[in-house]
Amino acid sequence: MTSLQDLLSDLTGGSETRAERAVPELIDLGQEAIPALLDLTRSPEVDDRWWGLRVLAQSPHSQAEWLVPFLNDPAREVRQCAALGLAIKPAESATQPLVQALSDEDSMVNSLAVNALVKIGKDAVPALIEVVKQSPDGSSVAHRGEGNAPQSARIHALRALAEIRDHRAIAVMMKVMEEDSALLQHWAKEGLDRLGLDMVYIKPV
Repeated sequence: MTSLQDLLSDLTGGSETRAERAVPELIDLGQEAIPALLDLTRSPEVDDRWWGLRVLAQSPHSQAEWLVPFLNDPAREVRQCAALGLAIKPAESATQPLVQALSDEDSMVNSLAVNALVKIGKDAVPALIEVVKQSPDGSSVAHRGEGNAPQSARIHALRALAEIRDHRAIAVMMKVMEEDSALLQHWAKEGLDRLGLDMVYIKPV
């Protein structure tokens, strides 16, 4: 059996083929590998952090909470890996950080955050509704001090709500149908249709 140190060397040695082979073996080592993998996530090297997260995301011995801080990593690929990992390990405690990731400058992070929120499901619905309620200048939720919600974040939140299919989102979806954004309207209509509220939407002249 390959030693932990040899597997870590393969994981971080620069060969993607050897690194991918090392992933399942490190997972099979269970708890023994966890401290070393956590050390990798604290490395100044982007590749080391990415591979450490890659293994932790799939390990049944790791916790979703370990992935959450990396939604704010300086490297977009690490943020992507964290969001993907949280779709594999959905946890209600990750809801707000994932909601914030809907405003990430990287479109892949946005998309992966949506997937993770969909996996969290109904527990994520209240936070997603709050995002959709925000105007682009954040005025409708100023009392919460959450700042601005870019239009893209509202669109991503609506997509998540459409896929979760929770009746609590009906009111905000109906409200969005009155807005001028074609993408917002698309996901609002999609969500309403998935909830069985098939109807023709005609904007008043």
